[in-house]
Amino acid sequence: MGRLVATATPDTDIGTTRRAEPSAMVRWATRNWLTILAIVAVIIGTYFAYQWDSRQTTAVAAGTIRQATPLILAGMCGLVGERSGIINIGIEGQMLLAAFCGFMVTSYSVDALTSGPALAAGIIAAMAVAAVAGLFLAWTAIRLKMDQIIAGTVINIFAIGATSFFFVQGRTMPKVPNWTVSSLEEIPLIGRLFFDHGPLTYAAFAVVALFHVTMFHTRWGLRTRAIGEHPGAADTVGVKVLRLRYVNLAIGGALAGLAGFSLLQSAGVFNRGMTNGKGFIALAVMIFGRWRPMGVLAAALIFGFFNAMQSQLQFKQAFDIPPQFFGMIPFVLTIAVLAIAGVRARPPAAVGQPFESE
Repeated sequence: MGRLVATATPDTDIGTTRRAEPSAMVRWATRNWLTILAIVAVIIGTYFAYQWDSRQTTAVAAGTIRQATPLILAGMCGLVGERSGIINIGIEGQMLLAAFCGFMVTSYSVDALTSGPALAAGIIAAMAVAAVAGLFLAWTAIRLKMDQIIAGTVINIFAIGATSFFFVQGRTMPKVPNWTVSSLEEIPLIGRLFFDHGPLTYAAFAVVALFHVTMFHTRWGLRTRAIGEHPGAADTVGVKVLRLRYVNLAIGGALAGLAGFSLLQSAGVFNRGMTNGKGFIALAVMIFGRWRPMGVLAAALIFGFFNAMQSQLQFKQAFDIPPQFFGMIPFVLTIAVLAIAGVRARPPAAVGQPFESE
């Protein structure tokens, strides 16, 4: 007679139990519970603030988005650079050069072109000059192996001197029109918050989404993170480290150019030193955001909120104190953020270190 052999599958083994795997949404919520809690707190706080004073709440909310726009774009410029292993202290100078060149090109082009093409030419000029400044930083850091902090400082000093020397008093440029949706613009709070901004504001949020995907889900993003963490290992497997750093610094410069031109979006005129330290604040935004696009977005919105608050308090003269006190709030916040976030911040391992391909 044949022998009967008892077999058991893992599902029917005695004493074994199968634990259901949590869904991807549950795993994401578990990892990001603090972010979810913060978003809920902001929504609840905004609701009660709107019930208390709808007009002021709407003004501060819309101002937050507007003030955050250049910080988002400039923070992304710093992120791309440091993820590639290059410290970019020159964001302030890149923004100032971009704002000046974009303004001058738009101002002189409007005599021969209509408003739309003139503004487009100004944006292209702003991105181009800031990208050239980014390439200059890459050249000094890669080819000359110059200290990257000093190279960025050179850009800042040159930008201040050049824009002051070539500045022409009395010139104006067309105002950048807001993109509005008539059927949605009238929604209380939401309409002003989301559907009444300039095109570069929407571009800033699109840039964050684009780089969130490309930085962590594409070959370019993988190589960029590799050359910022372990350039020697990346070079070993065939990544052109130096060439990619040049490309990324040019891309970052173009983003700084958009950040600079976004300052003209609401001002409509160029003023000496109009960046007013926003390039340095963008570095704090990048650090507070942990060198991640979504983190940069969140940090920029926080800084934008405090900027909008100080502008509103100064405009309303809510307190009988000198206006300089309100003006220093963003910079005090920057110092506090760097002191707190810098304790646990871990920049890319190879940032600031010169590299030579073997």
